[in-house]
Amino acid sequence: MNTSRWQTLWLNINLATMTQGSSGYGVIEEAALAISEGKIVWLGKAQDLPGFDKANVDVIDGKGHWMTPGLIDCHTHLVYGGNRANEFEMRLQGKSYEEIAKAGGGIVSTVKATRAATEDELLAEALPRLTALHQQGVTTVEIKSGYGLDTITEIKMLKVAGQLSEKLPVTVKRTFLGAHAVPVEYKDDPDAYINLVCNEMIPQVAEQKLADAVDVFCEGIGFDLQQTECVFATAKQHDLRIKVHAEQLSDLGGTELAARYNALSSDHLEFLSEAGVKAMSEANMTAVLLPGAFYFLRETKQPPIEYLRKYGVAMAIATDANPGSSPICSLQLMLNMACTLFRLTPAEALAGVTCHGAKALGLSATKGMLKVGYDADLACWDIEQPAELCYQFGVNPLSALIKAGRKVI
Repeated sequence: MNTSRWQTLWLNINLATMTQGSSGYGVIEEAALAISEGKIVWLGKAQDLPGFDKANVDVIDGKGHWMTPGLIDCHTHLVYGGNRANEFEMRLQGKSYEEIAKAGGGIVSTVKATRAATEDELLAEALPRLTALHQQGVTTVEIKSGYGLDTITEIKMLKVAGQLSEKLPVTVKRTFLGAHAVPVEYKDDPDAYINLVCNEMIPQVAEQKLADAVDVFCEGIGFDLQQTECVFATAKQHDLRIKVHAEQLSDLGGTELAARYNALSSDHLEFLSEAGVKAMSEANMTAVLLPGAFYFLRETKQPPIEYLRKYGVAMAIATDANPGSSPICSLQLMLNMACTLFRLTPAEALAGVTCHGAKALGLSATKGMLKVGYDADLACWDIEQPAELCYQFGVNPLSALIKAGRKVI
């Protein structure tokens, strides 16, 4: 073992390596972990630590805390203008969705505010949201567009998402979600809007390298299978990965369609059938569960957790942070909700924001596990056992956050 290039060594630490997927934490107690050039280069029992040059290695006392991979929030809508607190209040006062929409509420209000905002204004509004996630252990986040619904604003949102990674030490993966809803100006001709998405938006996004993936809201109030497939086919032509919002309100078959296009993930999934789960398994897709939206919308139908387990589909957990259905910027809260609302085990939930969150973003080879060769994105927690991360929220146990080998919190 060549230790001459070691730069940082963590001692007196317990590791939850998350190398076992949903089946366990991959625990190594009384451990050590070495870092060089932003990568993990050694980990194991401290008693097995090879000799190293103490004069040239920065040794850090982990104080008996637990270390996990940095958390990954693999589904968010962090960039948008305004908020919908007034709509929230109206709904609690008994107003119907139609009444709220007529009053200018719903996604229309967010689109209006987002179109009106400058890049600087959107950045200023999004930064506190990302900061909240980061301060709770998040080192990688996915940010979707989808509140512009025109070419100029969709591109503006994606540019702002990229700028956020320059403000905080967080890896940002960007997803183009132009097919999020039908804008008002196309309400009588959604096919024409899909043509705009496919023939103008995606080519420009791809040319400017503004996104890693393309997403579609495939639902009765969104886009049908034919429209969704048009977007998928165009994304594939431009070498962009595919994701889908599907089976949240009904079972249209969007997940099975996405599986035929080798999608990274299908997200929401409350109404997903066993056939859809099987298709996901065969395509090695990730199921992204969003308990915040389930909670905020007071939904009652849960995702098919048992089928997902039966067919070995990786389950990721994310905040779905957005102004309408999940105005929540706490991945720690999602850990608790995944367990209490969806009955995941703590090990399954923690896998959902580490190794499976990485898989949902196509990052399984570099992030989401404590493993030699992986990025040294690490979170240290002042806890006695990993399950505490799911058990309690409201008190942040994060004691240190390391990004690419550098301590940032």
